[in-house]
Amino acid sequence: MPALKPTDFTGQITWLGRVTGQQHNLRSAKLQQAHLSFDGIEGEFHGGATRPSCARTLSQYPKGTEIRNVRQLTILSSEELDLIAADMGVESIDPMLLGASMVIEGIPDFTHVPPSSRLLAKSGASLTIDMENRPCAYLGRDIATDHPDLGPKFKPAAANRRGVTAWVEREGLISVGDTLQLHVPDQPVWSHLAEARR
Repeated sequence: MPALKPTDFTGQITWLGRVTGQQHNLRSAKLQQAHLSFDGIEGEFHGGATRPSCARTLSQYPKGTEIRNVRQLTILSSEELDLIAADMGVESIDPMLLGASMVIEGIPDFTHVPPSSRLLAKSGASLTIDMENRPCAYLGRDIATDHPDLGPKFKPAAANRRGVTAWVEREGLISVGDTLQLHVPDQPVWSHLAEARR
């Protein structure tokens, strides 16, 4: 019995990028297309089969522990970027400033799609969503380099709108303009989730 259910929800890729710098510079370089390999996007700072654990996983591993890389890509929602910009008091925010790998349009409340959902391209390329990406203080600092008054506004504006991290499940080519179909786990929400989070 299939464990993942295709949905009628689709997202169109409106922007692609690749972070080539280090942790002190998370800006993306804009791309028109990208080959997704099992290591992510070629030349991507966050690529690779493994990565050192970071602040997101300190409850599980000491910082710097080598772990499986399930955050090869950062995927944002065009609609949520508009909300972030509005809360920051600007007309728009460039995905390049946010270290984005991809921006998609069309999937509502995208940051909260279930973990382990898939985004499938017509080329066969497939991305597995790991979980919500949390707003990062580094990005606020990067934004402040160009826009000093906006840097401190980013983190609160991006709460619950920062998109998701993802990893490549099947290799293939993706391009700006491609449509990705959302597949979700055919599984009920765990009945003890609220209790576990307390």
